[in-house]
Amino acid sequence: MIAADHERRVALVTGGSRGIGFDIALRLAGEGFAVTVAARKQAGVAAAVERIEQETGTPAFGVAADMADEAAIGTLAAAHAERFGRLDVLVLAAGLGAEEPVSAIRTKAYDLQMNVNLRAPVLLVRELLPLLRATAAAHPERGSRVVALSSITGVAAEAGLSVYGATKAALLSFCETLSLEESGNGVNATAVAPGYVDTDMTAHLHGRFERESMLGVSDVSEMVLGLTRLSARAVVPSIVLSRAGSQLWRA
Repeated sequence: MIAADHERRVALVTGGSRGIGFDIALRLAGEGFAVTVAARKQAGVAAAVERIEQETGTPAFGVAADMADEAAIGTLAAAHAERFGRLDVLVLAAGLGAEEPVSAIRTKAYDLQMNVNLRAPVLLVRELLPLLRATAAAHPERGSRVVALSSITGVAAEAGLSVYGATKAALLSFCETLSLEESGNGVNATAVAPGYVDTDMTAHLHGRFERESMLGVSDVSEMVLGLTRLSARAVVPSIVLSRAGSQLWRA
């Protein structure tokens, strides 16, 4: 554990090397959080850590971890605990999707979405819950928080996104249950469910939607930052962010 970081708030962000996850990690570091960035590829992790430290002057730690690999999830949890010995905010931003109708669902795509979008967050929370509880006990006013990146497709279905939407709906339920079980210990959970956000993951939609109509990554990051400013008394089960327009419950 790094002694200099003993009183600094600490976050762990999965999917933190690009897109929404990176922006959240960068913004948290700008708020003074020491940050562990986790993503599948070492090169992306290293680049994210370097940029975070250069732009914010705040300590960052990188761990390459494949969220589809249970052993890697345990390694990530252990590496973070050894490095910082504290966890104020766990952001579960790693995720992926495959657009295909129910009649053409590929088993491999189904398994990968289930493993990365749902199984990995559940297992990582399980592994880090003792550290989240200990941090909340040591800092009872703020407690500790889990923030899971769900999707508006987990609230209102979109054709072609049945499996992806199912995993995101499950995250909504998981966060509610986690708060029911652990908010008394100071550990709260929130599922943030945005519509389409302008990232490389949605680049294939530019022919269907104007980029200007999509949410910005900063819209999501700002919500996450707001959650970190709440007291432990405030439980926020979920937040839905819809794009402007005449169909509020569409992605």
